[in-house]
Amino acid sequence: MTNLIDTAALPPPSASKLFVCITCRLNGETTEDQQPRPGARLIGILSQLIEDGQQEIEIVPVECLSNCTRGCTVAVSGPGKWTYVLGALDPEQHADDIVRFARLHHAHAEGLPVWRERPVHIRKNTIARVPPLPV
Repeated sequence: MTNLIDTAALPPPSASKLFVCITCRLNGETTEDQQPRPGARLIGILSQLIEDGQQEIEIVPVECLSNCTRGCTVAVSGPGKWTYVLGALDPEQHADDIVRFARLHHAHAEGLPVWRERPVHIRKNTIARVPPLPV
């Protein structure tokens, strides 16, 4: 079969976006228990894990991802790719899993990482998978 698309002429893929809710709390914790909130802590940890110069993942803080009962929550998205909403994340326990999943998402042309390659906590705490908007 002949490849009809000149892949060498295509622009490099855009960075995947890792949206991190900075307003939600961990399940069962009150306002007094959360200074700073989990999302703010998570952004700090993720920033350290995603080394400078690696442009494949951009961390974006957001006010709310409407998953309050299963916070801390992130969403992973990219142009022309499926979007994943992930919840029940603990900044100190799951930051490595989040980065690993975001890199798998970025590497897949359609943003559909192989299920068994995803970290176990991510597999069990995927809240939603949203199809890409048509181009």
